[in-house]
Amino acid sequence: MAGQPKPDHDAQPRPADGAHPSPASVLAAEIKALVIRGEREEARERFGSLVVLLQRRAVRIAFQYLRDVADADEAVQDAFVKVFLHIERYRDDLPFEVWFTRILVNAALDRLKARARQQRWISHSTDEDEGRRMEQVAGTEASNERRLLAQERWAEVTEAVASLPDRQRLVFTLRHLDERTPAEISAATGMSQATVRVHLFRALRKLRGVLGGPV
Repeated sequence: MAGQPKPDHDAQPRPADGAHPSPASVLAAEIKALVIRGEREEARERFGSLVVLLQRRAVRIAFQYLRDVADADEAVQDAFVKVFLHIERYRDDLPFEVWFTRILVNAALDRLKARARQQRWISHSTDEDEGRRMEQVAGTEASNERRLLAQERWAEVTEAVASLPDRQRLVFTLRHLDERTPAEISAATGMSQATVRVHLFRALRKLRGVLGGPV
């Protein structure tokens, strides 16, 4: 219609809460626009900047779930690949970090499931291999035994976290693994601070119930 302004498809994202968009959100919106226009090579170049911006934070979160540097790196790479393949689904009015965190946590949980399947396969090894492993266990120092117990405990925590509903898992991750305040989580997710605290309370209560003690 004459006299009406045309929509600006390249405009910066406007978060639902009116806050200024984060650098990652701006980059993601630009990459999404490039992909929609079919400029995938330029989109890949811009995506490299997004990876650099988020990689350290992503590895830290993935490591908290996996407790293994190599597995954490692979989970992060899986998450970035999924993000680029599905960037058109990103909603420009929401913080990119929250959308990315959901994908990253799912990638880490997938890696945990793969590790569990591998461990079950290894458990059916020969008696000779079993005896060799028992000798190795017998020769470990007390500090290594404590570390193993801590890893087993964290595996239980991670499995319990994986069973949480999506919002509870997201809030728990942002608060305890990404060290965000309730106010920051509220601004990032669009939930009120009261709702954030309710989800966090329910998540911790369920985890304590599953684990039978403090998380």
